[in-house]
Amino acid sequence: MEYNLYNFGAQGLSISAPCVAVKNNSGTDSVGAECGITQAGSGCNTSCAGAKPHGQKDKVLPPKKPVSALPSSDQEPTLSARTGSGASPPAYKERENPIMTAARLVLEDGAVFPGESFGAAVSSAGEVVFNTAMTGYTESLTDPSYAGQILAMTWPLVGNYGVPPHLLENGIQKFFESNQIWVKGLVVSEYSQQYSHWNAVESLSQWMEREGIPGIFGIDTRALTKRLRERGTMLGKIIVDDPAGKPQDVEFYDPGKVNLIAQCSCTEITEFKPEQPSGVRIALIDCGAKNNILRSLLRRGATVIRVPWNFDVTTIDYDGLMISNGPGDPQMAEETVENIKKAFELNKPIFGICMGNQLLARAAGATTYRMRYGHRGHNQPVILQGTHQTWITSQNHGYAVDPLRLSDDWEPSYINLNDGTCEGIAHKSKPFSSVQFHPEASGGPRDAGVLFDRFLQLVINN
Repeated sequence: MEYNLYNFGAQGLSISAPCVAVKNNSGTDSVGAECGITQAGSGCNTSCAGAKPHGQKDKVLPPKKPVSALPSSDQEPTLSARTGSGASPPAYKERENPIMTAARLVLEDGAVFPGESFGAAVSSAGEVVFNTAMTGYTESLTDPSYAGQILAMTWPLVGNYGVPPHLLENGIQKFFESNQIWVKGLVVSEYSQQYSHWNAVESLSQWMEREGIPGIFGIDTRALTKRLRERGTMLGKIIVDDPAGKPQDVEFYDPGKVNLIAQCSCTEITEFKPEQPSGVRIALIDCGAKNNILRSLLRRGATVIRVPWNFDVTTIDYDGLMISNGPGDPQMAEETVENIKKAFELNKPIFGICMGNQLLARAAGATTYRMRYGHRGHNQPVILQGTHQTWITSQNHGYAVDPLRLSDDWEPSYINLNDGTCEGIAHKSKPFSSVQFHPEASGGPRDAGVLFDRFLQLVINN
């Protein structure tokens, strides 16, 4: 039996006897004749979940489709499941070995979180960080900003909608933020052994196994997150047992000592053309750019010239400059900072995102610092200085800008409402600005997407 003890009527919340739901022969829920939740003077409350007026017969519900009618785990998804065309496909069961392998997450402070392995049965090490988003694991895992990190999801259930197909659109992965998984490992409380989504073609575990990325589930992610918040982000490693039950230990790995921007950036210049060109040419410095930055510009008619992180953009023709997101410490990209200073002299509009904000700030004379545990999630509130305009933003960074070191020609533009950190800067008289959050926000929220429109309009006006 299930009990609904709450009634939100015109008189407010009242609690009375339960509305009783019983199981019929088909396994579905139907509401019994007894309903004890009432509003004052109304008798039976017909607005409660599933209740019916007195005297009305129970509606006969059709039996559920037997489980045998669903496709077996050995069946290949149909074309409609891969492309999203035609009727909605049924859920597809996981094609995984039910025998789980023991694993453990070990932190550099000695804490050990035992669990079970999914994905690739290999051990891995990196910097352990947490993300508070409820959805978007495919976007997060392929976000280059997570390079070198073991990602812990605070949302308890992960993997329930599977993984979409790898389709190209305008030469860009349509459903992913890059061409590969960048995290060193994934940590979740509960991994969904079955997935269901109209666009899913494989499970999260199958995808991670193919790309050699380990995952661990069954650990207390609340305790892990609390530890990281109190003690700060720290190094860690996922250790998976081999078939003989022996742990495959690895050394700790510190991504802060590596130029991750150079590892994630493109190595050659590529031009992307929109279906309906507006005539605007945007140079994109790729510090580990998310695909949705490209999509956002192409969708608005801009031609995008993507260049490597250390390329001197002043040697090519462009109308506006965008500096992308990226992983690691901005101090590792001093070559980019020097090239941005050269771009200042052209007086063409510049807009930076995330790492682009930090590099633009360093070019403007400011310094950057490592945060205690960073901002990673889809729920970071920011406010535009001098206004009441606020946005809920997507963020993923472990470093921030110290606005007190900005030169007099610059000022902070956005402030984080949780901790007061700088979320953007702008030049007082020239068309240069940047934000620490992600206006392209894949997968969401999309509050700040208008910043692309404003930047492109600035380019046109200039």
